[in-house]
Amino acid sequence: MKRNLMLIVGLLLLGFSNYAQTSPFNIHIEPMRINGLGGIQAYAFGQDSDKWLIVGGRLDGLHRRQPFAAFDVIGNNNQIIVIDPVSQQKWSAPITSLSVALQEQLSSTNMEFHQTGNSLYVIGGYGYNAATASRKTFDNLTVIDVPAVINAIIAGTSFTSYFRQISDAQFAVTGGHLKKINNTFYLIGGNKFDGNYNPMGNPTYTQVYTDAIRKFNLSDNGSTITVTHLPTITDAINLHRRDYNAVPQILPSGEEGITAFSGVFQTTADLPFLNCVNIDSTTYAVNNAFQQYYNHYHCAVLPLYSATNNEMHNVFFGGIAQYYSSANMLVQDNNVPFVKTIARVTRTANGTMAEYKLPVEMPSLLGAGAEFIPIRTVPQFANEVLKLDNFTSDSTLVGYIYGGISSSAANVFFTNTGTQSFASSQIFKVYVTKNSSAGIHSLNAQSTGTLQVQVFPNPNAGDFMVKFHLNKKVETKISLFNLSGELIEENILNDLQIGENIFQRKIKYLEQNGTYILIVETPYERVVQKIIIRQ
Repeated sequence: MKRNLMLIVGLLLLGFSNYAQTSPFNIHIEPMRINGLGGIQAYAFGQDSDKWLIVGGRLDGLHRRQPFAAFDVIGNNNQIIVIDPVSQQKWSAPITSLSVALQEQLSSTNMEFHQTGNSLYVIGGYGYNAATASRKTFDNLTVIDVPAVINAIIAGTSFTSYFRQISDAQFAVTGGHLKKINNTFYLIGGNKFDGNYNPMGNPTYTQVYTDAIRKFNLSDNGSTITVTHLPTITDAINLHRRDYNAVPQILPSGEEGITAFSGVFQTTADLPFLNCVNIDSTTYAVNNAFQQYYNHYHCAVLPLYSATNNEMHNVFFGGIAQYYSSANMLVQDNNVPFVKTIARVTRTANGTMAEYKLPVEMPSLLGAGAEFIPIRTVPQFANEVLKLDNFTSDSTLVGYIYGGISSSAANVFFTNTGTQSFASSQIFKVYVTKNSSAGIHSLNAQSTGTLQVQVFPNPNAGDFMVKFHLNKKVETKISLFNLSGELIEENILNDLQIGENIFQRKIKYLEQNGTYILIVETPYERVVQKIIIRQ
């Protein structure tokens, strides 16, 4: 769920060092469609052979701002869907034959899920609860026999006996991730959101982040499910995140691990995290030396590992992010827009992480709430990390991307009436080509910018202050433009100090109220920020 953003936010153009690297592989995506297949986003999936089992999720796009319309029941996915991408067929069946408790959880959104063998384990999710006539985060763990349900739906027979469900307060989580390291389950991050969503600040809900990694073991004999909770890891700052990407890893030691990339929200700012959290079988470590600029919300992610080089690659496909690249500049947009960016984060043998923008993009503002579904016969580790060394130099079809939110514009949240975005029915084949000479990827040089510009108050009546930070004494130019690009005034500042500086200005001769563009520029950085003047 996207939060209520402040309307007056800045667009920062940060100095961007555009280094390049010949990548060890290249990515190619090829669109395909299946007749009659509808759109869906934020769903859970399981697999058997070539077929997918789809449960839960939303049939609409970005949730609406209007409290009466946000997460309405019309947008619930009340079907179980089976997809065969090879034969390009689909089947579905309503969930009305299941118990009310199963129906409510399995029509919710942002559930956590993980498949072990034939069993798909589904936890939590946010959806409508008839008993309270409101929405809640469900505290259920549901186990689904994937092959049996797939076969029953294709045959048109009953599938009710292939679902089992228990309740546990620790499982009331939405927007997190359920993963495994070896034989232990990890329920990472997320929150408990109870009540009706309302971006207007009215108290129609309660929201509590887990701030935790909840570890547990499951004993499941096919009839009885027994949960053994292990000690919880809590970090109210670094694990205070949801709607992020949790990706299985092969660590430098060769052991299994998980990395939690980005997500929302920082405890000190209404913005995504830029760091990541690396998790192993015993503990976790926050990597503040690495900053991820692209792909901040949950999207499809392809994990690849090269044992030869001891390198872990994670490829992120589109979604929503605070940054994107334009004309070789890294653009910071605190509205956190939809983006087309495909980027990879690579961890080298010494543990260093770096981010690269690929030369290919998503064909539209697409990807948030989508999933990468691997082909099970492609060589992979037990935790579904693909074995890059086993691929040939020819293109290898490694999996598919299905669904997600498709947006008509980068920033639609503030005008969202339900028509600006939709749940995509698009499927993409994902190919990996090794050692391609065309595989030049642009390095994000981890330049976060130093000016740290703030304008206050904003809006203002033409009397405002600009606070900025300098690492060295340099000439600084502050200019004001209208939205047509006409220069209103320009100030050249030389008598400045290292550290914080404040420039105060009163402007009383503007022709009209409205939005203006303030530019702060030094020899090494340029910041562009919107301000609103109401005289």
